[in-house]
Amino acid sequence: MDGARVHTVWICSSRESSFSSSCIADKCFELDADKYENDPELEKIRKERNYSWMDIITICKDKLPNYEEKVKMFYEEHLHLDDEIRYILDGSGYFDVRDQEDRWIRIFMEKGDMITLPAGMYHRFTLDEKNYVKAMRLFVGDPVWTAYSRPADHFEARGQYLEFLAQTA
Repeated sequence: MDGARVHTVWICSSRESSFSSSCIADKCFELDADKYENDPELEKIRKERNYSWMDIITICKDKLPNYEEKVKMFYEEHLHLDDEIRYILDGSGYFDVRDQEDRWIRIFMEKGDMITLPAGMYHRFTLDEKNYVKAMRLFVGDPVWTAYSRPADHFEARGQYLEFLAQTA
């Protein structure tokens, strides 16, 4: 896959193997984060996928208001009704996602990585030991920040995601 890279992935907190995170998340790209402001590859992805809105968040004690509360909120298992698109501009952290057997899969994300978590996928995010990440958040249309804590299986987006998993199994 063009722009893809191999990520180290852990299953249930024990190191299992390395494989492409595209089999877990919808899409994962590696881009040059040092030129994100004028990157033709990023612009191409944004245009192809209709990512019309973006902002940048820096998650660290000195930059994020209510840091402790926000970090706890990001780590609570949840889903969204829209795709979650994140592009790591600096620092690193982990997205934990659920696989078909409802096991946690840990995906290490670092500078240059972009990931799309499909709507309806249970996930959470945490920083690594450096306690710092700067990320671009991208949306199709206006941003929707609502996270639905588990259980949230009654949403149409969850049902669609489960159908997608069943088709790919």
